Amino acid sequence: MAEETKKKGSFVKQAAILAFAGLLVRFLGFVYRVPLTNMIGDEGNGIYSAGYYIYTFLLILSSAGLPAAISKMVSERIATKEYRNAHRVFQSAMVVSGGMGLLFAIILFVFGQEIANFANTPESYYCILTLAPTLFIVAIMSVFRGYFQGMNTMVPTAISQIIEQIFNAFFSVYLAYLFLSVGVAAGEKNIQMGAAGGTAGTGVGALAGLLVVLFSYSLIRKDILKRKSRCKQKFEESHIDVAKILIHIAVPIIAGTAVFSITNLVDMNMVIVLLEKGGYTHTEAVSLYGQLSGKYVTLTTLPVAISTALATAVLPSLASSMKKKERSQVRRKIKLTYRISMIISMPAAVGIGVLGTQIIEMLFPYASDGGMLLTVGAASILFLALCQTATGILQGTGHIQIPVIGAILGAITKIVLNYILIPIPELNVLGAILATTGCYLVASAFDVTMVSRVTGVPFAWLRSFFLPLLGASAMGIGAYGIYHGLYYASQNNTIATLVAIVIAMGIYGVVMLLIGGIRKEDISVLPKSDLIIGILQKCHLL
Repeated sequence: MAEETKKKGSFVKQAAILAFAGLLVRFLGFVYRVPLTNMIGDEGNGIYSAGYYIYTFLLILSSAGLPAAISKMVSERIATKEYRNAHRVFQSAMVVSGGMGLLFAIILFVFGQEIANFANTPESYYCILTLAPTLFIVAIMSVFRGYFQGMNTMVPTAISQIIEQIFNAFFSVYLAYLFLSVGVAAGEKNIQMGAAGGTAGTGVGALAGLLVVLFSYSLIRKDILKRKSRCKQKFEESHIDVAKILIHIAVPIIAGTAVFSITNLVDMNMVIVLLEKGGYTHTEAVSLYGQLSGKYVTLTTLPVAISTALATAVLPSLASSMKKKERSQVRRKIKLTYRISMIISMPAAVGIGVLGTQIIEMLFPYASDGGMLLTVGAASILFLALCQTATGILQGTGHIQIPVIGAILGAITKIVLNYILIPIPELNVLGAILATTGCYLVASAFDVTMVSRVTGVPFAWLRSFFLPLLGASAMGIGAYGIYHGLYYASQNNTIATLVAIVIAMGIYGVVMLLIGGIRKEDISVLPKSDLIIGILQKCHLL
């Protein structure tokens, strides 16, 4: 039992490292998107997002599915002490990912204008040009990250993500500020070039992240080669065989991720086209799309960073346990992953739904439209987190094709609901938000059902859903009352919002402890767990 607790703690620790990095990265993303949005406005956000989504789609096709595939393959080989084969996965992946990244970078650079025109956003051409080199940089970096994750160390990935985002944040704002004045008279703004300056910062950040993982690898390279030379494995895989397995695993992962990316591209085109047909000008349609992509998407993906980290950490951990046929560990990890994901995502969804308008006004005082998008679409946070968590479980247990089906079902739902809801004048861009929520609801329901079917581990509705929902409901009521009371007294939205959020978090934690939503066994795997448990016991909360 002690060994199981240790393994469980190790898995949670790795997930916590990535979750912390993910939250910090998202926070830094907020930090730079606030001045960027206030500089380029909703129209600039729409142009920026159009170019970025095109880049993201090609990034997924070239390399985004590889870290998960690499970490799975490496962890499986290390579990059986096949260290030479594990390193061969790294070498083969570098050729595959680097080649694909270079190919798509050239395509994006050469055909950037045609791609922008096809996406119905010709203004995004300069954004596309600045993002082209980033495809190759990230392709190389993703191989190192996947290799480190396969060795069950998330620290290099976490540090590189943080450094990447710090550079991204600074240079996105700085270059946008410089580019805004290009080719226009004093006092005017070149919104297209300003948006391109924002995307140029992405490339600078990626280069900084790559240097971090290269340095991290140089520190352990001697140990890796020494372990490789002492390895006495019976069978040695060829580079071609490894590449075939890698592609076989990566393609379903890429396909599942690409389907959701395609929905973003479809959203981009459909929202603008359908809004124009409804009587909006192209500029107005792009601005409304900017609210959708630059505010709603940016804010709702912050809490999802936790589920993304869990999915990333659980994949190699589950793959290793499956390889060793540790059935009890598999069950523990699945239940724990679900529980932590929902404990974090549920209050985030409720909190953003209750204070959506206030948060937008606080963050974007010079472009404060779009608060209703958060209120209407907050539930998508919960379903997206559940979908990503279930996807990581399915991939870790070897069922990599199943999430693809869920993603396709979600994408079909999204497209159909877009056509139905966006043309409704009273909804306009809110129709896209409702369609996104429907997309993630369908995909998550399918994936969770399939996890139960293929692993025999049912979803724990009481501890993983209803108790967090009860705690989050109490928190939401508290947040609403506290905000309005403070705002009435201070007439300051920022103070009232921040204080309400902090107190609401405390309410959620206390309620969850009182109703048994968070138990001693959950806290025991955290760092400094003895200290935390001791404090809670003194307060009679455990």
